[in-house]
Amino acid sequence: MQKEVKKSWALFIGIGTMMIAHGLQMQIMGIRSVLEDFSVFTTGVFMSGYYVGYFIGSRTTPNFVSKVGHIRVFAAFASLASLSALLAVVYVNPFMWTVSRFITGISLVSCYVVTESWLNDRATNKNRGQLLSAYMMVIYFGLAVGMLLLNLSEPKAYEPFILVSVLLSLALVPILLTKRPAPKFKKIETISIKELYEISPLGTFSSFFTGVIHAAFFSLISVYATLAKLTLFETSILLFIATIAGVLGQGPIGYFSDQYDRRRVIIVTTFGSSALALLSILTSNDPIQNIYYMDELAFKKIVFFIAVGLYSSLCLPLFSLNLAHTNDFVPKSKFVAAGGGLQLIFGVGAISGPILCSLFMEWFGLNGFFVFLIIVHALIGAFGLYRMRIRETVDNPDSTFTPVPATITPAGLELDPDTPETLDNTATNETKNVFEEPSSTN
Repeated sequence: MQKEVKKSWALFIGIGTMMIAHGLQMQIMGIRSVLEDFSVFTTGVFMSGYYVGYFIGSRTTPNFVSKVGHIRVFAAFASLASLSALLAVVYVNPFMWTVSRFITGISLVSCYVVTESWLNDRATNKNRGQLLSAYMMVIYFGLAVGMLLLNLSEPKAYEPFILVSVLLSLALVPILLTKRPAPKFKKIETISIKELYEISPLGTFSSFFTGVIHAAFFSLISVYATLAKLTLFETSILLFIATIAGVLGQGPIGYFSDQYDRRRVIIVTTFGSSALALLSILTSNDPIQNIYYMDELAFKKIVFFIAVGLYSSLCLPLFSLNLAHTNDFVPKSKFVAAGGGLQLIFGVGAISGPILCSLFMEWFGLNGFFVFLIIVHALIGAFGLYRMRIRETVDNPDSTFTPVPATITPAGLELDPDTPETLDNTATNETKNVFEEPSSTN
């Protein structure tokens, strides 16, 4: 693994630096929106701009890659991402921040496509899982470090946005200096949403609402913390804990999902998330007097931090669980196609997540944040119980749980060691092309 990671150092340093910038930018804009007296709903709307850009970029970027190549695409969109940070600090208003988040979404998913397809080109059956694990660790470690950088300056200052722009520009350097040739871009196929639902109703349903949950939680958790009067340092620690705990939860949850009925693990995980979200409400305030216990070193505050961390450890692996469960019902040759379809559904859910959650915060007060999460998790769990009553357990020896970042694109899904090394692009009567471009010959 060390040898393969060393060969891909430029990609890992580039995308890792980009994730540091992304983690900082996403949360500093959430905190700043509170300080600028934006309504919570307004914040939810401009945060959703990122996921709209992400959704559009995932559909259009492969055309650019096939026409101009990986390095040019990465350079162009990293530059656009850098521009979006400057746009946000120059024009502090909801409309321009929506535009900024939209540009960031398109830019980052383009860089994901480039990085993941490049890694997949370098991978073999022996090291694909190792490269995927390294990639996931780089993604989440970068996000966590970025959240700690909140402490370097006041949220109302311009310096954090300048730092984001600088980091995004630095992410270009290792990619542009690499001497290894860029790979050819493969066609990636996907199963239609209708067919995917017929194959795995729970996987499809849960993927949509997992997108809602992840987008709402990571877009608005900093808004919640700021409104709850946490200090900037405490907010950064809370965000760091949530990110790292989500990664650590992948291992044990994956183990149990490979040992028992995956639907049962999804149900237990999502109802457990609801319980921990409820605990977060109970430890954040007095439900009768509505007084927040956010005093320094307060016992309830410590319990609150632990509850949020445990919540993330159950919530973050949901996308990987949905993917593994869906793969239980498809042949190995269609694992990547099914994953591409689930990612599309996840993205649609993510667009609506921050907006819907912000409405709950407007209606029910600050803890509407956790009330929303409780309800959405309960929907997944209830649907899972329903599906268990009408469908028998299926055992597919080709399908196992593989931890993946929720931001992964179909190009990155090929790194899953369960997938065949070479996709069969000829038999596509049951599938349709996600990306309409021809394979690159450059």
